[in-house]
Amino acid sequence: MAQLKSVEKLTFEEAMQEMQAIVETMRAGELTLEQSVKAYKRGKDLSARCQMLLNQAAEVVKKLEDGSEEPLEESELRQKGITDGF
Repeated sequence: MAQLKSVEKLTFEEAMQEMQAIVETMRAGELTLEQSVKAYKRGKDLSARCQMLLNQAAEVVKKLEDGSEEPLEESELRQKGITDGF
């Protein structure tokens, strides 16, 4: 099995794609019990990453809407750990 990228380094889109692949693989029913447990754990970690990125994005949008923050440049979003799609 190929070395997986650290969950903390994945973009929202990468994490979602990987979760979708895990679901499809598990639904196919071809994994051993050990592989299924590892895939489930990876999926939980990916889900937590996606939720964190969504929370960060929601925070930025909220600040923009209430006027407490000026629109950010892409480089500033990257510094805050929010990337892709903004």
